[in-house]
Amino acid sequence: MTATCSTGVHDKHDVYAAQCPCRDVLHLLANKWAALAIGALEDGPVRFGELQRRLQGISPKVLTSTLRRLEDSGFLHREIYPAVPLHVEYSLTDLGRSVSTPLAALRTWVEDHLHEIA
Repeated sequence: MTATCSTGVHDKHDVYAAQCPCRDVLHLLANKWAALAIGALEDGPVRFGELQRRLQGISPKVLTSTLRRLEDSGFLHREIYPAVPLHVEYSLTDLGRSVSTPLAALRTWVEDHLHEIA
């Protein structure tokens, strides 16, 4: 049986199909920085600098790119407040909150089982 993927809103998708757009979403969410950024936003809006401090080891360039991809995909919202200096906060959308639960479970699993992994 060959894997297929339909692009209709109500049609069945197959992440194993080579051309399925599900793979793009999986690629985005399976990225460690995206998964960690979503986790860092679970408790509410956070500014860029606070996110960078929380996500130890991420460069400003990678954080900016990650946040833009998550925003473009609808997982987070970027709010700009007119102030000097400019005040920008990031928060999860409903879609972002819905994916934060399985990602939190994965992060917890990794922490709980790290000692078992060679």
